[in-house]
Amino acid sequence: MSSSNGQGHAHLDLLEVRFPHLPEQPAAVAARQRRPRTIALVLFLLTVISTLAVGAQFAQSYAMNQAPFSSDENPFSGIFSAYLHPSLFLLGIPFSFTLLGILLAHELGHYFACRFYGINASYPYFIPAPTIIGTLGAFIRIRSPISHRTALFDVGIAGPVVGFLFAVPALVLGILYSKVVPGAQADAAIVFGNPLLVKGLIALLRPGVPVDDLLMHPVARAAWVGLFATALNLLPAGQLDGGHIVYSVASGKHRRISLAVVIALVPLAIFWAGWIFWSVLLLLIGFRHPPLLDRWEPLDRTRRAWAVVALVIFLLCFTPMPFANPWWR
Repeated sequence: MSSSNGQGHAHLDLLEVRFPHLPEQPAAVAARQRRPRTIALVLFLLTVISTLAVGAQFAQSYAMNQAPFSSDENPFSGIFSAYLHPSLFLLGIPFSFTLLGILLAHELGHYFACRFYGINASYPYFIPAPTIIGTLGAFIRIRSPISHRTALFDVGIAGPVVGFLFAVPALVLGILYSKVVPGAQADAAIVFGNPLLVKGLIALLRPGVPVDDLLMHPVARAAWVGLFATALNLLPAGQLDGGHIVYSVASGKHRRISLAVVIALVPLAIFWAGWIFWSVLLLLIGFRHPPLLDRWEPLDRTRRAWAVVALVIFLLCFTPMPFANPWWR
């Protein structure tokens, strides 16, 4: 093909040789690197505010020997009161800082596992939300390919295990400081379901106390949210932490297991409608997992044993009815 002046187009490589790209200025590089950090910091601060508001509601209910959201037609009315009276934010510190500590430990587990294997990963991004727990969790972005199964497994399991190790002591401390208030759940607009770990620790630390009569301290409630987040992340589907673990153990079965999880979540909606949201979300994200650069290297026996540990953690943290109306129980 010729140009209008009768000369053929110069090849792109020749243009790059004659007019090489100018090196990017250090200031531009620094600005580009600061942008994600700024976004991460802003999101973190917003999540601090949203969890402090929720924590204030938990603290006030605990002080009045009432279950959270008791006698409220609108569960969010108590949460918004902190924004009208900022001094109430101080009451939310035990809940907020405990929860953010657990979530941060989870994400840093992923982050440092990525650093260990030379995988490019972002800082943790927290997600503030006007919900009854104040957040939708946190995540990190993995920006480079993962080379082999061992790296994928370690990155996938590091977050849930580290988060779990932070959540358990907080839960123990919170249960010890919780109050016995018979009939505390009677007027609650929302009742929090209890996974096996919570029931087991209550039976161990507060023997003879019915689970429904124990008014959870805000620190225990934050640990409960941490366990809930751990269970969600360990769902063996898609690119959740549990999905990474399944792909590293048996990549050929990853899609079938992911589809089975999505189908299994649908009937669980009779206990909590939120499972429909998670089912649809996993379906929209898809079941395709990024391939490994070396997919032939098998996992060693130690990591296969840790996969069983991850399953046990999931079973201890999972409850089919995390949130419910009292009449449903």
